[in-house]
Parts: sequence; structure tokens; C-alpha cells
Amino acid sequence: MDITAARLAQLIDDPDGAAARFIDEWLSATPYVTAHTSGSTGDPKEIHLLKDDMKKSAMATCRFFGIDSSSVMLLPLSPSYIAGKMMIVRAIVSGARLLIEPPSSSPVKTDYGMLGLVPIVPAQLDGLLSSQFLPNVRNLLIGGSPLSADAETRVRQSGVKAWASYGMTETCSHVALRDITLGSEVYTMLPGISAATDPRGCLVINAPEFSFRQLATNDIVELIDSHHFRWIGRHDNVINSGGIKLHPELIERRISGIVNVPFYITGRPSEKWGEEAVLYIESTTVDKEALMQRIRSTLDKYSTPKEIIAVPEFQRTDSGKIKRLIL
Repeated sequence: MDITAARLAQLIDDPDGAAARFIDEWLSATPYVTAHTSGSTGDPKEIHLLKDDMKKSAMATCRFFGIDSSSVMLLPLSPSYIAGKMMIVRAIVSGARLLIEPPSSSPVKTDYGMLGLVPIVPAQLDGLLSSQFLPNVRNLLIGGSPLSADAETRVRQSGVKAWASYGMTETCSHVALRDITLGSEVYTMLPGISAATDPRGCLVINAPEFSFRQLATNDIVELIDSHHFRWIGRHDNVINSGGIKLHPELIERRISGIVNVPFYITGRPSEKWGEEAVLYIESTTVDKEALMQRIRSTLDKYSTPKEIIAVPEFQRTDSGKIKRLIL
């Protein structure tokens, strides 16, 4: 689908010119755009995404959410990242109007009327839930990193229709969605995309209409069928402690209601166990002994971290993901 600069100016309300660079790249004769991986599991990598793949992904999302030329969408994220780029492409393929708001911790500051789709990252959730214009959000798309159990509860209580996304830069944004509002733990693949697993138990994405065709991920999943799965955690993060495999993300979900500061579980070398789990917290004031007692009452002895390490500030990627480092 070809589009002119004049038509894009009609579709996209970008008062600060934040999307100008991407729009210029999209209108160029080059068949791809340049993007970067998140850097949460290593250094960010530059990759080329075919515009045709991005259009197919955008059309699938628009069909799922019922976005068409009568819709209005809001982008409170940077167009520099894949989530922002794909919102622009969704406007292009659907003819919907896209309003771009400078990224902040409190999105949807204005009464824009009914918004068919609003993507955010978890760091923006509290600000959005306190917005007086929250009822205007028809579909909330949350991605970037997992939500805590407490955050998901607050989303359900708010009454907004919210979805957790699963995807990556290489797949042109999400390939699966999970209904947070219904309390579901199951991700459903978008139409035309199916799921399988490899010998590691990691998700394999089959997308025959896309140029990459098939993509093996490093995400361990519980495969329900070819279109549904539960996400367990990253294969890179598995801790082999005395022959017992610990999944940090599972442990984190179990203690998310106990630890009220940013935290993560990671492994470190152990002479006795080979590896052992430790808990890092972003705080210098938490009572570590009292916190450990609460954790022990929640977790089994194998999953309980051997130590709580408090640091003033975590390292994060540009998109806000915590880097799981042994500090």
C-alpha cells in the first residue's frame, strides 16, 4: 500500500515532529526500515525489518482490535522503538487517525475522545490508571516487560480492557496477546501465526506469510496447542541449582505481592550448588531480614533466594527494562 507524505500528515497528529525520522524512512524507496533489539538480554542489535512484514503485522493487529478509518489511536511511546513504529504503520494500513503524545509516566492527559488502541509499557501504568480519561481507552496494549500480579489486579479492577503482548523487534511487534481483563494466563497467537516448541521447550513462531517464516525464541513456554501457550520465562535466565532448574520469572511472580520495590531474581556461581538464586532489590532502606522471612513463608526451600542484595539503582535499557546483572 503506497501512501504520500500529504496523506500521512492527515492521519498522524505529531506536533513535536517525533515521528518525522521514521516517516521519512517509510516513504523512502528502501524496502526495509532499521530497528534495534531491546538489549535486555545483551547489547542492542541493529536489524532490518521489511516494510511488507510490518504491513502484515499491522493489518493483523488492526483486524484483532477492529481498527479502521473511523478509529482514533494514541501513541504515548517513542517512535524510535518498534512499538511506536508499528503504531504508525497501523495508522497507514487502516486509515485510522494517530495522535502522538510525548512519552511520560502519565499518558492520556487530554480528552481525545474514544481511543481504539493505546500501547504503554508497565512504567506508565500507574499514571494511566489515575487519568480521568481512562474510560476513553477502548483497548490498552501493555508490552515491554511482564506486569506484576498486583499490577494485573489493579488493571482488572480499573475496568479498562487490557491486553498483554508477546513479541519482539524481529517479529515486527507482537505475535500473541493475553487478555489481562479476564485474568487469563494464556497467550493466543494472531491469525495466520502458529506456535510450536523446540527440544529446549522454547517457543517456535511459525509465520508462513512473513519473510522470516519461522523463528526460534529463547522463551520457555507451556504449549497448550498450536495457537495457545503459557509463558514461563527466558531460557537464558534458568538457574541450575544442584540439578534443580529454577525459573526466575516464576519465582518473581510468586513473590510480587511481597516485594514492593523493583526487584529481580538471578543466578550466581555457588561452590556447593553450581548456581544459586539471589534476589536483587532496588532499595537501600528495606528490612532485608523481615523480607526474607516473608519470602521463606511463600517459597519452597529450593526456590528461596540465598541472599537479598540491595542496590541504590538498577541498570535499565533505553526502553526501561531492568538488566539482570550479577552486581
